[in-house]
Amino acid sequence: MIFMATEILKNFPAYKPKGKEEYMNARQLAHFRTMLEEMKRELSQDIDRTVHTMQDEATIFADPNDRASQESDMSLELRNRDRERKLIKKIDETIARIAAKDYGYCDSCGVEIGLKRLEARPTATLCIDCKTLDELRERQVAK
Repeated sequence: MIFMATEILKNFPAYKPKGKEEYMNARQLAHFRTMLEEMKRELSQDIDRTVHTMQDEATIFADPNDRASQESDMSLELRNRDRERKLIKKIDETIARIAAKDYGYCDSCGVEIGLKRLEARPTATLCIDCKTLDELRERQVAK
């Protein structure tokens, strides 16, 4: 499985605000903490499964083509796990922000990121406007 985080989010129930509740209240923070902890648990299990699978499948093929194919598969798998490891680090940082009650607000301008954006990307640190500007700057520098 290439990127399981999106699958985890699809299976996780969306937060449904009750009336005019305050943004990032205790109930919302608990919801996102639970979501992030579930993502982290699933990603960690996936990494463990990969390690065990790679150890079990580590055979030496006599045929160079088979060996090259196995090495290519392992390389791809390791790149995916490295991305997941980085995501776990970001999840840990986000959980720390929740604990500090600093979650849900843009790092750049300080406005609310928004529940829908956080449901789609719970590790988001920028509001949609700041993220769009950031991506535009990134594209201009790349040219």
